[in-house]
Amino acid sequence: MVGLLISLILAYLLGSVPTSYIAARLLKRIDIREHGSGNVGATNIFRVIGKVPAIIVLFIDIFKGFAAVVFLPEFFLNNFIGVRLGLELYQILIGMFAIAGHVWNPFLKFKGGKGVATTAGVLLALSPGVAAGSLIAWCAVFSILRIVSVASIAAAVFLPVFAVLFNKSIYLVLFCVILCVIGTYKHKANIRRLLRGEEKKLF
Repeated sequence: MVGLLISLILAYLLGSVPTSYIAARLLKRIDIREHGSGNVGATNIFRVIGKVPAIIVLFIDIFKGFAAVVFLPEFFLNNFIGVRLGLELYQILIGMFAIAGHVWNPFLKFKGGKGVATTAGVLLALSPGVAAGSLIAWCAVFSILRIVSVASIAAAVFLPVFAVLFNKSIYLVLFCVILCVIGTYKHKANIRRLLRGEEKKLF
């Protein structure tokens, strides 16, 4: 039990590394929350600082989720927890805590990013097929509208759909439903701007 708690805390802390905030502080000496959309994410870094920093932030945020799901279970499940929990369920819990760390960031007064990139990393580790399907949905919507928030919401909505289509376990399907709800909820400000016709295209 102690091993499980420690691993979940580590996943949460790994997910909470505020990549965008750190990048903005190092490169521009600014608080990214006070510029652009105010979101602590790669899209806002793109708008405020530039393409290359945004790409770096994006890949680090993806890696946070991927690394948590791949490496923490490898160590803790074998050495401290045992096999009773089940690898997939344990990985899902780890992934959930990594995403929670990014979204509800303890280093930023529990107001983090939207969790899109970290979610992508978690799903890439859990189910590359579901991750690829969601990415295709994101790319299709973005190629038409050029609005990141709409593409991200579409990708979130399609997560449980692809989980079912790929015949994944009930645990993963439910996890994708939770991610869909969280992903949509975290875009509530974007949805309000969309309804007012104020949401900006990326380019």
